Amino acid sequence: MEQLPKRPANYVPLSPVGFLPRANAVYGDRTSVIYGRVRFTWSQTYARCRRLASSLLSLGVRNHDVVSVLAPNVPAMYEMHFAVPMAGAVLNTINTRLDARAVAGILRHSEAKVFFVDYQYVRLASDALQIVADEGRHVPLVAVIDDIDVPTGVRLGELEYEGLVARGDPAAELPSLADEWDAVTLNYTSGTTSAPKGVVYSHRGAYLSTMSLLMSWVVGDEPVYLWTLPMFHCNGWTFTWGMAARGGVNVCIRDARAADIYRAIARHGVTHLCCAPVVFNILLEGGEAAAKQLAAPVHVLTGGAPPPAALLERVERIGFRVTHAYGLTEATGPALACEWRAQWDRLPLPERARLKSRQGVSVLSLADADVKDAKTMASVPRDGKTVGEIVLRGSSIMKGYLNNPEANSDAFKGEWFLTGDVGVVHADGYIEIKDRSKDVIISGGENICSKEVEEVLFQHPAVADAAVVAMPHPHWGETPCAFVVARDKAAGVCEDDVVAFCRKHMARFMVPKKVVVYDAIPRNGNGKVEKNLLREAAKKLAPAAVPAQKTKVKTTTTTVGGRRGEHPVAHVMAVSRL
Repeated sequence: MEQLPKRPANYVPLSPVGFLPRANAVYGDRTSVIYGRVRFTWSQTYARCRRLASSLLSLGVRNHDVVSVLAPNVPAMYEMHFAVPMAGAVLNTINTRLDARAVAGILRHSEAKVFFVDYQYVRLASDALQIVADEGRHVPLVAVIDDIDVPTGVRLGELEYEGLVARGDPAAELPSLADEWDAVTLNYTSGTTSAPKGVVYSHRGAYLSTMSLLMSWVVGDEPVYLWTLPMFHCNGWTFTWGMAARGGVNVCIRDARAADIYRAIARHGVTHLCCAPVVFNILLEGGEAAAKQLAAPVHVLTGGAPPPAALLERVERIGFRVTHAYGLTEATGPALACEWRAQWDRLPLPERARLKSRQGVSVLSLADADVKDAKTMASVPRDGKTVGEIVLRGSSIMKGYLNNPEANSDAFKGEWFLTGDVGVVHADGYIEIKDRSKDVIISGGENICSKEVEEVLFQHPAVADAAVVAMPHPHWGETPCAFVVARDKAAGVCEDDVVAFCRKHMARFMVPKKVVVYDAIPRNGNGKVEKNLLREAAKKLAPAAVPAQKTKVKTTTTTVGGRRGEHPVAHVMAVSRL
C-alpha cells in the first residue's frame, strides 16, 4: 500500500474552477449567461474568463493577491468567480449595500490589489477609496464595470472591464493550482454580532460545498437559474460554480423586483432560484395574476431569518417549491438543508409548511452537525424542546478569519465550529434553529426564543413582517417587544388584536407586552434585521397598559437609529447569515 504514491493521473487538487473548462468541453454550445439582450455560451464564457485572467496577470496580480469587486448580479460578477482564481488570486466580493467607510475597511483589511467597480457604485467606491488614501494606506488599482447591455460611459480611473477582457490572451499560460487548501475567495461577515471578519474559503471547501448543494437540492441537467440571491453573498451559495457544473443558464438581473422576477421566469423558463425569506414578500406582491405566468413550478432554496411556516405556505400556493436551508458565511453558505421525505407529500399543506420551516440535516460536505450544551459540549436530547448551540465540522467550514487569531480561537472549540445559533433537534434528527444566542429573551427565568413569537405574529392576517426583541420590564427583567408591519397600510394594525391573537397561540409568558408598528423592519446591508436598533428602541418603551377599548393603530413612517424604514426591495438582494 505504501508503494502507491500520488500521481498527476490519480490526484488533482479539488477546485470549483475546474467546472468551467469541463463546461466548455461538454456544454460549449449551450447558453451560459443571459443579461438583458446579452447572451453568452459556455465556450464564450470560458474564453472571456481566460482573457480576464490573462489581463490580471499582466497587471501584476500574483498568487494569493486579493481582487475585490463591488457589483450586482451582472455577467462580469459571474465571470470573476472563475477568472480571478484562474490567475491564482483570491476573489473578494463586497456587499453593495455597505457604506463607504465599511467598503474602505474591507479594502484596507484585505489589502486588495485590484478593485473592480460596477458603474452604478462609482460614487460609493470613490468615497471609499478617498478614505483609504486619506489614511495613507495602499490604494488598489481600479477598473470600472460598465453595463454590457447598455453602456453608460461612466469611468473611474483608466481601466474598464470589457477592455481588459478584449486585450487578454485566451491562450496564455495560466498558473496551475498546487494545493487545494489554497484560498479561493474572501468573504466578509455582516458584523451583526461583532465587527465584520474576513472569512477565507479554500478551493477544496468550495468544491465540496458546490457538489454537496447540487446533490442536496437535486439540481438536474440544464437548470435555468435566476440570480435573485446576490453573488456577493457566500459566492452565491456556491451556485456561481454550480451552474457551470450542471451546464445551466445563469439569468442575471440587477434588482429583485416582482416584475423583473416574473418576467424572467416567463421569458427564460426559470427552474431554480435562491433567495432570502424577505423575497417571498416580493413574490407575493406580484399576486395571483403574476403567479399564473409560472408554466411549471419553480424550485426555491431559501435561508436567512427562519421563514415562518405561514409564509412558506402562501408562497407554495402560488407555484414555488421551497427547500429550506441554514448556514452562515463561515460554512461556505448552506450547512443544513431540510431534505424532503416522500411520505410528507400526503400531509396537508400547513403541516408540510411547518416541516419545511425546519433547517434540517447536514449537507454532504459536512462530517457532522449537532446541537450541544455550550458549557458541557454534551449533545442535547432529540426532543424538539431542549435548546443548545448548533455546531458544525467538515471540509466546507472556512479556513479561518483573515488576520484575526482571537476570533479563530473563539470560533473553533475542539473538533467543532461554534455557530452562535441556538437550536433544537427533533426526534427524526432534523435540526431547527430557534435564535441567535444573544437574541434569546429571558423573562422571569424563562427562556423565550424570539423566532417562536415571530412565527405566531406572521400568522396574524394583518401582519406582513415582524421582529421580536427583549424589552426591559420592572418585574420580569425583560419581556418580548414586537415590531410589526401592516399588510394593509391604510387599515393599519390593531395592537390589542395582535396581543389577543398571541394569547390564543402561545404561552402567556411569551406574549409581547408591547406591539410597535413600523413601515418597514430595519435591516442592515446584508438584509438581516437590525435587532440592535430595535433593542435600543425597545429600551425607551414601557409595557402596554391593559386598554379600556380597542384602538386602531395606523401605520406611520418611523425613524429607527436615525434612518427611515426602507421598502423590502431595497435589501432583498442581500442576506448575510443564511
